[in-house]
Amino acid sequence: MNAVLSRPPVAAADVVALLEPQCALHTDCHDVHDADGGFVLLHVMGMPDTYARRHIPNAVFMPHRMITAERLADWPQDTLFVVYCSGPHCNAAEQAALAIARLGRPVKIMLGGLMGWEYEGLAFAGEAALA
Repeated sequence: MNAVLSRPPVAAADVVALLEPQCALHTDCHDVHDADGGFVLLHVMGMPDTYARRHIPNAVFMPHRMITAERLADWPQDTLFVVYCSGPHCNAAEQAALAIARLGRPVKIMLGGLMGWEYEGLAFAGEAALA
């Protein structure tokens, strides 16, 4: 039997109900790259030396375990935070988004992380970018 046709598709209204929140939560590498400000980009995994070596331009180093109300207090309450991690194999972006949301702050996850950024051919900042 044809696996694609073995079950009927989900009703359109149910697809909207399922995907609308996901699309509000996620953004992608090109959207972040092409944006003209309006959010704070957080590099939420790794160590200071890996961040120094390679990160997305203008990203602030704040590993998800270090996210607290005090660390976010430098930005207004309505500041949108966009978080990224190393890629699909890493859940630091989800951990960071959860921590930020628990603090009542707006947050989005940049899908693909560093791997997606590299795959799209976008430029990095840091020591490796200068080599």
